[in-house]
Amino acid sequence: MSISIKNESEINKMRIAGKLAAEVLEMIAPYVVPGVTTNELDQICHDYMVNEQQTIPAPLNYRGFPKSICTSINQTICHGIPSDKKLKKGDIVNIDITVIKNEYHGDTSKMFCVGPVSQFAERLINITRESLFLGIEQVKPGATLGDIGHAVQSHAESNRYSIVREFCGHGIGKNFHEDPHVMHFGNRGEGDILEAGMIFTIEPMLNIGKRHMKVLKDGWTAVTKDRSLSAQWEHTILVTPEGYEILTLRQEEI
Repeated sequence: MSISIKNESEINKMRIAGKLAAEVLEMIAPYVVPGVTTNELDQICHDYMVNEQQTIPAPLNYRGFPKSICTSINQTICHGIPSDKKLKKGDIVNIDITVIKNEYHGDTSKMFCVGPVSQFAERLINITRESLFLGIEQVKPGATLGDIGHAVQSHAESNRYSIVREFCGHGIGKNFHEDPHVMHFGNRGEGDILEAGMIFTIEPMLNIGKRHMKVLKDGWTAVTKDRSLSAQWEHTILVTPEGYEILTLRQEEI
């Protein structure tokens, strides 16, 4: 699969899908409280996507994934499957949303704190988000994917966090996952050269401990091997003639 350059019609559809994905994260925020189960969060998001937005939850039945959202708690890096486990005070949880609207995907995730959290957790969340935006700021025609990875890696490692290397950002459009692979580490000037019309996600995953991970027996849930905390943020990005546009920007970020 080669990297697709989206035309204006496709870009407009991606803008709509991205806005809708962002709205799901805005909608669910008040429900992320101690005592709620991730199954309940999944059901609320599912109903909102299907009934209110008339969107399709992209994760549901994707390669066998059983739920409509991913909920990754504490040492879970990504692809956490919603369950009857209740969130408790001090937990951190990533909620990853992907919707399909008019055949096009919008993909984004956000970290939530369940009540007050430790300073360690709060700092990890903040540095991970900063790493995402430093990566985004590299995006412009003529830049490279290595520029993005280098910016993310430099900020993460200078703050003594490790970067999960088994998962990466990805091209997105009519397909959930397209070329290119967007690594969160690398060297400036290396990798594919960015062109206006490219759309991809940037979604760094940072660990307090070592970078190593394992996938649980369910075939999806990725956790830190040393059980250290992990955090992730994700946005879908359009390369514009002048630079970039964040298609999944939430109201709180404007």
